[in-house]
Amino acid sequence: MGPIVVLAGGVGAARFLQGVQAAMTVRELTIVGNVGDDTEIAGLHVCPDLDTVLYTLTGQIDEERGWGVRGDSARALERARSLGYDEWFWLGDLDIGLHLARTAWLRSGLRLSEVTQRLGRALGLADCLLPVSDERLRTIIETPGGDLEFQTYYVRHGHRDDVLGIRFQGADAATPAPGVVEALADAAAIIIAPSNPLISIGPILAVPGIRDALLDRRVPCVAVSPIVGGQALRGPAAHMMRTLGHEPSPVGVADIYDGLIDAMVIDQIDAELATDLERRGLSVHATDTIMRDAKARQHLANVALEVAGIRVGK
Repeated sequence: MGPIVVLAGGVGAARFLQGVQAAMTVRELTIVGNVGDDTEIAGLHVCPDLDTVLYTLTGQIDEERGWGVRGDSARALERARSLGYDEWFWLGDLDIGLHLARTAWLRSGLRLSEVTQRLGRALGLADCLLPVSDERLRTIIETPGGDLEFQTYYVRHGHRDDVLGIRFQGADAATPAPGVVEALADAAAIIIAPSNPLISIGPILAVPGIRDALLDRRVPCVAVSPIVGGQALRGPAAHMMRTLGHEPSPVGVADIYDGLIDAMVIDQIDAELATDLERRGLSVHATDTIMRDAKARQHLANVALEVAGIRVGK
């Protein structure tokens, strides 16, 4: 039996994946991560979504913030700022150490997928974490004031800009990283984590070959809705969906994933939308999707896995 494959963004996906880890016993888990958020900070190659998943699943995440290393200091950043360097992207000292290693290995000729595997082994990650592509892929946000690189939009501008469009620079020339398409083809089930469908899952689907692999799936693909009661629990997903003409609801999410999913897990507050979703040919399961703590995360993972036809072991 093949792996459980999860398409993942950052914080929400990482917390969901904690639940998947707790729910599964001997099954293999492969995580396909977003690299559209990647950026270069002070010459360092930073992979925010991959790192959030990596830190979370190895027990190092700062749970309160949802990103970064728990208990990390910022002496290097503070020194840079005191010297007049305009650094708006927060990097902790331990985090910088990881970025130094990644950047050096990439410059030596290793691929991002190889570096990610190396970092995972070093930090004790038991599962397989793969970037969707080894090629450069960047999410560009189109705003009234011009195009913004994703981290400028999200962090420096606090995602306050109106979004007129989204494009994925480099996607056309990108190819799936080694093992990604194979994992999707061999999967026992595929789950789309509760991540922003436009800017977290969108870059994954933009890589040629990924959408085709999902269309050719031989097993169920289940999406967990990141929209609850018309709102995103974290980040600008609902506002983005609304301004770009998508209904900010599980129905809007389903329409974005049209043809790619067989079932949806939605919050019980949105249970009245089940009929609309079923008309789209989807199986629907309504439950509590708020991941307040470890127990809630495992509950949501249990439900998603069971909807995908996977028996959970604990």
